Amino acid sequence: MKKLKLTELNRLSIEEYSNAVKPEVVIVLDNLRSGFNVGSVFRSLDCFGFPEVILCGITPKPPHKEIFKTAIGAQFSIDWSYSESVLEACHLLKNKGYQLIGIEQTSKSVFLKDLKLDKDKKYAIILGNEVDGLSVALLPILDRAVEIEQFGTKHSLNVSVCAGVVIYELNKHLR
Repeated sequence: MKKLKLTELNRLSIEEYSNAVKPEVVIVLDNLRSGFNVGSVFRSLDCFGFPEVILCGITPKPPHKEIFKTAIGAQFSIDWSYSESVLEACHLLKNKGYQLIGIEQTSKSVFLKDLKLDKDKKYAIILGNEVDGLSVALLPILDRAVEIEQFGTKHSLNVSVCAGVVIYELNKHLR
């Protein structure tokens, strides 16, 4: 066994990635505070071949030093846009036929492991602020709320870790 060099990994170029077929999934970041978390989301999206992120409210956007540090270039391969209002962004997505799935612990959330998705549908996955989670105003318009089953003493994961877990599971369902 040997560790592979970057040149041996045969990764797509940014142009090839741009032209590749990807699942119809948009990640929406609701008022994240940390550019490090945003950069990590960009990197996870690129890793699993997802196309787009919408940055909302106070969420940092490229060019940003912290995003640059953790995204390590993924901010150039992932399409991104900005919306001042997460509610407005989600309404627009819903009008375009996206099912809205909020990642949040609610009285009606289902565990991620039990989530069933259809490859022929479009999904918007909304991740919330590091302290407050999703904006409460979003809850009534969500099609579903999903949470990651946890077994320890903490009540949540870091949002970028949560995003990585969710994106990985979406990949398994949609590819």
